[in-house]
Amino acid sequence: MASAAEVTCKQAISSGTLPYPVDEKALQVDLKSIASDDLQDAEPKPFQLFDWLFRRHTLKPLDLDSIATRRSVHDDPDLAEHYWPKPGYENMHRFDTKARWTYREEMALVRKIDWKVMLWAVLSFSVLNLDRHSLTSANTDNFLPDLKLTTDDFNWGNTIFRLAFLFAELPSQLVSKRIGPDRWIPTQICVWAIVNGAQFFLTGRASFFVCRALLGFLQGGFIPVIILYLSYFYTKTELPFRLALFWMSEYIVTIIASFIAFGVLRMRGVAGMAGWRWLLLIEGLITLAVGIATFFKMRPSPTQTRTWFCPEGWFNEREEMIAVTRILRDDPTKGDMHNREGLSLSRLWTAVCDYDLWPLYIAGLMFGIPVSTIYSYFTLSLRDVGFDTLQTNLLVIPWSVVGMMNMLAITIVSEVVHERSFVAIMQDVWALPFLIGIYTLPKSPNRWKFFGLASGLLSYPYVQPIQVAWCSSNAGAVASRAVNAAIYNMFVQLSGIVSAQIYRNDDAPRYHRGNAILISITCFNIFVMYPGIKLYYVLRNKQRAKTWDAMTPQVSLLASTPTRTFLTFQNTTGQIM
Repeated sequence: MASAAEVTCKQAISSGTLPYPVDEKALQVDLKSIASDDLQDAEPKPFQLFDWLFRRHTLKPLDLDSIATRRSVHDDPDLAEHYWPKPGYENMHRFDTKARWTYREEMALVRKIDWKVMLWAVLSFSVLNLDRHSLTSANTDNFLPDLKLTTDDFNWGNTIFRLAFLFAELPSQLVSKRIGPDRWIPTQICVWAIVNGAQFFLTGRASFFVCRALLGFLQGGFIPVIILYLSYFYTKTELPFRLALFWMSEYIVTIIASFIAFGVLRMRGVAGMAGWRWLLLIEGLITLAVGIATFFKMRPSPTQTRTWFCPEGWFNEREEMIAVTRILRDDPTKGDMHNREGLSLSRLWTAVCDYDLWPLYIAGLMFGIPVSTIYSYFTLSLRDVGFDTLQTNLLVIPWSVVGMMNMLAITIVSEVVHERSFVAIMQDVWALPFLIGIYTLPKSPNRWKFFGLASGLLSYPYVQPIQVAWCSSNAGAVASRAVNAAIYNMFVQLSGIVSAQIYRNDDAPRYHRGNAILISITCFNIFVMYPGIKLYYVLRNKQRAKTWDAMTPQVSLLASTPTRTFLTFQNTTGQIM
């Protein structure tokens, strides 16, 4: 005889009141009830930088030998059957709902994952940023004059890059889901590294545009794919802080790239070639070396780490069991798909039609325009006001250091106020006074005054990790998250396309018209867009609350576990997002 919960669930499915599709065949699975009185009921507290810096001595020490296994839907015999992993799930043989482990074991496992998985993911992301920064460094060494290009040609090159990047986002996601991120990520790195190094042979406008198109297409989708890969190993409370470190590496790479450029650009004249040609070639070779090594450093999943060159693998059988079971206890939807299973058109369309994520897509389009325009022209502008090649490369470092500190600061603010919408707004609030200052500069400004204003603007608190995590937390299952992350990043690329066309050659050298447009966009973001997004989610949550209150306890639990029930605009768990 069916249980009361099973009958209720079947009625909810047939009436269409559940907020997501459920396979009725899953209701036939017969699972044995297991003892669960030794499980942890408390929600795991994510790492908080604020606590680590200011409250370490006041926190209660953890009993490392106590049980760390946390209660989940798998411990309810009436509900567990609905969230059982698919038979084809690659880690199924290590999933054990009866398993228990201690905090000491889990912490040791997470440290191992940090060294084996996270460290190389950061390095892979770093070479992406190294190659994207290469054009900025090349501009300090007469890149445009050598190729007989104008600033409008430079704008179109950036536009072509962003367009190609945008069109590659979803195809890249589809390919990665079919062949696996562990194969697709190193392939991307190696191929774009070859193209980046091949820019050594640029001859003019046509070759510049072709290389920008190829680089954009080959790099498209890389960031969502690598974040999806990390989600195979980390829980939702562990990933946000690591994503903050992930994006923090961008500042470190900018500093390193500036020192590389400072040295390599002195090679102007070697073999009769410009310094920027040697810079692009050398950075391409560095990236290629990392890409080749990545084929050997990435693994498909926690249970697929043994190879011919590493026969022992990364984890023993118990570590594999802990790695898999804790992930599925944290998020049962991660067992919905094999890691080499492609996305169906129906799943793709469902993710695209999730209108509750579109406010965040709009934020992805608008929030970066004011700062990315200044960033693209920073080195060109420094040369225009009188700094030489080597000085310009070194002057990139100050704002990179301050920007990294501000990113840490916005992380702490996010933890303290538990708020996403009004934390994300701080990037534009920071940028506005500096934009006004740049707009009021005379036609021939003091070069140090311009440097101070532009560097101050570029030191903004970077909120991209907050918005990426915001989008992810409002998405559904793994398949939906992969697509929604790609769509969000497509809107970020659209932002780059818009920003690349704001500074025009006929508005040079002070770009008064362009700066007026940037000020207007910044004001729109501060006073209209972000308050509007918060208002939308408040109203939608009130609407959902009525539906939620009408559900029975069984159906409400079934509805809340695998997907969102309320749209998040607050950082209610204190996660760094």
